[in-house]
Amino acid sequence: MSSTRTLAIVFAGLLTSTACGGSGGYAGTPPTSPSPSPGDSSNVVTITVTGVKGAQSFSPNPATVPAGQMAVFKNADVVPHRVVLDDRSVDTGDIAPGATSQPQALGSVSKSYHCSIHPSMVGSLNNAQTPEPPPCTGYCG
Repeated sequence: MSSTRTLAIVFAGLLTSTACGGSGGYAGTPPTSPSPSPGDSSNVVTITVTGVKGAQSFSPNPATVPAGQMAVFKNADVVPHRVVLDDRSVDTGDIAPGATSQPQALGSVSKSYHCSIHPSMVGSLNNAQTPEPPPCTGYCG
């Protein structure tokens, strides 16, 4: 193959890659629940969403998030979940199966929370009392 033809193929590939977002920028709709960057992991507490199991829906529960640290909710279930503090001060948005919420500033917050999609899923942070789940009126797992 001639060097001119090789150069033309490489150049065409670069143009295609750049036009499709291959230049390192994100081309498309950003993910709804990205994971925190690896460098942040030492300052992040992970709370796992295990399923629709009342007060056993989150692990650990209660969770301890020290002052100055962030928390993420990792959805280990097969359906979406949305974690909301009971006072509505934090709402993770929908967390797809296998995804992780954005980091939340929950260090030293002493509050309870629930899944707004599945209200029987309840948990608490930093020694707050975990409330009793409401009676099941729909899908209860």
